Amino acid sequence: MTLSFINSWRDELPEFYTALAPTPLHHARVIWRNDSLAHTLGLSDELFNPSQGAGVWGGEALLPGMSPLAQVYSGHQFGVWAGQLGDGRGILLGEQQLPDGTKVDWHLKGAGKTPYSRMGDGRAVLRSTIRESLASEAMHWLGIPTTRALAIVSSDTPVQRETTEQGAMLMRIAESHVRFGHFEHFYYRREPEKVRLLADYVIRHHWPHLANEADKYALWFRDVVERTAVMISRWQSVGFAHGVMNTDNMSILGLTMDYGPYGFLDDYQPGFICNHSDYQGRYSFDNQPAVGLWNLQRLAQTLSVFIDVDTLNATLDHYQQALLTEYGQKMRRKLGFFTEQKVDNELLNTLFALMAREGSDYTRTLRMLSLTEQRSAASPLRDEFIDRGAFDSWFTRYRERLQQEQIDDAQRQQAMQAVNPAVVLRNWLAQRAIEQAERGEMSELERLHAVLREPYRSRDDDYSRRPPDWGKRLEVSCSS
Repeated sequence: MTLSFINSWRDELPEFYTALAPTPLHHARVIWRNDSLAHTLGLSDELFNPSQGAGVWGGEALLPGMSPLAQVYSGHQFGVWAGQLGDGRGILLGEQQLPDGTKVDWHLKGAGKTPYSRMGDGRAVLRSTIRESLASEAMHWLGIPTTRALAIVSSDTPVQRETTEQGAMLMRIAESHVRFGHFEHFYYRREPEKVRLLADYVIRHHWPHLANEADKYALWFRDVVERTAVMISRWQSVGFAHGVMNTDNMSILGLTMDYGPYGFLDDYQPGFICNHSDYQGRYSFDNQPAVGLWNLQRLAQTLSVFIDVDTLNATLDHYQQALLTEYGQKMRRKLGFFTEQKVDNELLNTLFALMAREGSDYTRTLRMLSLTEQRSAASPLRDEFIDRGAFDSWFTRYRERLQQEQIDDAQRQQAMQAVNPAVVLRNWLAQRAIEQAERGEMSELERLHAVLREPYRSRDDDYSRRPPDWGKRLEVSCSS
């Protein structure tokens, strides 16, 4: 199909950006592309093989209709107002208009300095682009709303982080890059008319069914609350920790975005902190639902200029119900329960307490639980626990609960394996792919992406086993 780009952000929000072109890297070349996503977007193979250089993927060329710009926004970082932020190393190249009428942003990360770079160099490194490509695709195939990675470019440009690393760029695709911080920016500048202008823009482009409703703003905010609750509940269900839930990293569409020091749980540790820069544990795994609400409260404050406070508070009160409803449905399915009973929460909490005490692997434990036979006291999971007595006591009650479902083992096991992944993106797997890619070997990156596209397929290899000890000790910071 013919590629068609529009520029609604540029045309409809003239004071919300700075127009500028990407700054290319030296000797840039495409090292990875997302064939599945490229097919969905109708992209030809030739686009990934430019006759010279890295083409659009390296900021060296623009496709017809693109008009590059850097967006301005602000935000709260680690709970503290940080003032003006914005696209410090990313540039929105344009919005692709798809045949079904939807549009997606093409956003180039690592594209060079912008007016919003502050003290930064505007660059990304190969390590961080690979981590984002892997994480965003892993989340997509797990069924969690997310931005997506389309292509990675490496280069000979040195970039200084803790050490000197290879400069790189990532083409990120998303339905929208609008963040909570976009609304905060104009609220704190005391420009409420622009807050409303932005709300009208997102409703017009992403909630058009609400455009003619008398209470469109209240209905829209309620959906933002629900989307955020659903996203975070799904994070919790698969053991994903984001690491930097600042308001400028929160998508108005409820997409997981800005992958930095993320981590999937290895051992089940509710207080797991994946970002070693998070000294107080604000963004620990078990604190993510509360932080989600705190961030929504900051967004609600910006909307108080045209939504009454009682309505905002009532909508925020809905957050916990939406989150617990989604999380409860997910966890019941993971436990193999098709109906809702009062004992379910106690069974889940008791299992989690046992797992936390013994350091059980989160993903493997729930996957192995799917092999349970209702009438058999034998379980391969039993050998994963030191306190066999405690496990036996829990497992007896768990099987009694399964027997109340009136569903045969084969059907239930199949359903459980469809929601309990055999593979998640553990940090050590990402690190292995990164180290090889930094040596110019892309085969492991390709293999890992292929594995992540089938997270629920049974396997018995490195990708599904417990990590090595060194893999649990990896430290990841915001510089990632």
